Amino acid sequence: MPLSTEIRALASGRNFATLTTLLPDGHPATQVMWIDHDRDCLLLNTEEHRQKVRNIARDPRVTVCIWQHDDPYRYVEVRGEVVETIRGPRARAHIDACAQRYFGRDYDPAQIVSERVLLRVRPRADR
Repeated sequence: MPLSTEIRALASGRNFATLTTLLPDGHPATQVMWIDHDRDCLLLNTEEHRQKVRNIARDPRVTVCIWQHDDPYRYVEVRGEVVETIRGPRARAHIDACAQRYFGRDYDPAQIVSERVLLRVRPRADR
């Protein structure tokens, strides 16, 4: 099922999102991130060494909130699960594409600590 027009519009802009995962003790952990989509899923890019990657490997349920940069009262919340993690050249190319959209340049390779990981988040059907 494709994402709604509203979700795709917010995920296509220079807007930020929060990703909430569950820590091993069950508490939520939330980080602000860049956001993208591939029509069916939201896309978030992170690195292998991050706690959120370990959280998702254990429990793929997540919540993503995207807000419009110039009107934070326009937002969407998407509850779903990470259905795929993509590593390697595709994840690396994706972070460059995001950096181009947000800053007009490729991502600085000096900022990369570990392998890039692209997370595909599919919304729950009962959203």
